[in-house]
Amino acid sequence: METQKQQTNWKQLNREERGKLIFENGNIKETPTGWRVISQTSRAESYIVKFNGHTPQCNCPDCTIRKGTKCKHIYAVEFYLRREINNKGKITETRGVKVTYEQKWKAYNKAQTNEKLIFMKLLKDLCSNIEQPVYNFGHPSVSFQDMAFCMAYKVYSTLSTRRFMSDLKIAKEMGLIEQVPHYNIIIKYFNDEKFSNIIQNLIILSALPLKEVEKDFAVDSSGFSTCRFARWHDYKWGKDKKQRIWLKAHICSGVKTNIITALKITEGHDNDSPQLKGLVERTAENFNLGEVSGDKAYSSKKNLAIIEENGGVPFIPFKKNVTGKRGGNSTWKKMYHYFMYKNDEFCEHYHKRSNVETCFHMIKAKFEERLRSKSQLAQTNELLLKILCHNICVVIQEICELGIKAEFCVEQTKEIKSNIEVGNPAFLVEADFD
Repeated sequence: METQKQQTNWKQLNREERGKLIFENGNIKETPTGWRVISQTSRAESYIVKFNGHTPQCNCPDCTIRKGTKCKHIYAVEFYLRREINNKGKITETRGVKVTYEQKWKAYNKAQTNEKLIFMKLLKDLCSNIEQPVYNFGHPSVSFQDMAFCMAYKVYSTLSTRRFMSDLKIAKEMGLIEQVPHYNIIIKYFNDEKFSNIIQNLIILSALPLKEVEKDFAVDSSGFSTCRFARWHDYKWGKDKKQRIWLKAHICSGVKTNIITALKITEGHDNDSPQLKGLVERTAENFNLGEVSGDKAYSSKKNLAIIEENGGVPFIPFKKNVTGKRGGNSTWKKMYHYFMYKNDEFCEHYHKRSNVETCFHMIKAKFEERLRSKSQLAQTNELLLKILCHNICVVIQEICELGIKAEFCVEQTKEIKSNIEVGNPAFLVEADFD
């Protein structure tokens, strides 16, 4: 009687619940041809579940008759794979064999020993076509080209503004700037909103020499500390508290050279996922997207669709509670089954994302994690300049290693022409060096 009652209850379960029972009973074994699942009605019988194209298939009668739907054996295998992924930690695991890459020491030494001189030359060429505002009345303003050079060079030096004055005198003797501005003038222009647009355009322009090199990209964000604090009164404990305010840099970077192709600066607590759309679309304007990888923070149906619409293949891992059922979104379903049934192959692509962590490490190690400026606008401009300096240093490395020419030139489309206004770069700079 008890066996008959259990069998009746089992028949009342849906296919997903039956699959979970099969999984819990341990009736699944991985074979070279697929996953062998023992039948619930007879242990002498078994069925093979395999991954074909973008959908799993089973040779049981239920799956053969009801084509395009999952049987209980497929559900059982999916529960099995979820456990394997969680237990092994494939998304964050440290591989047993350490992968090493040969360092081209001759090119590296050449780039490092000549970096400062080449940096100054490249920066001068980048800034040379910034439009000067039309003079109307009052004291003539400082040259925007010189000021952009001074601001970026100051961040590159990591010196205080006063100690940095000697470097500007050397730059004037080399003919890179027309005059040496007062250090207070430099601080003043860090608080100029017009320079935020100028610097962002220069960052995009500085990445273009590597247009033919970079095909795969990664997105992520990282925080930079400021000197500002948020203060509030905690009524529970009856005392005032404070917390340091952070700025967050959201970037899209190439996984081969770590060049930054798009970015957005937000407050420290802003979410990552909504920023992906702008990063991918801005990158796709100048680069051909191959793969785009990111962590689980970017895992959403909308983000996967955006990457595919811009010609890329999304490699973003799925969270524990999701399934392939997402309102007919083919990209979500396709990548979900790829993640589930070919997880090792998926992770080979996904692990390119670690390069964006290297990118942030390069910026913070070379130009410091801390932002020295006092106001929020000045801190934003300082962070933008750190990223601009990073891009120029990457280009210098690739000049020595790949032999590329640093030609900062963009085709003058109607959109670019319409943006060449006061305070915006004209995007016509060429730099060649031996």
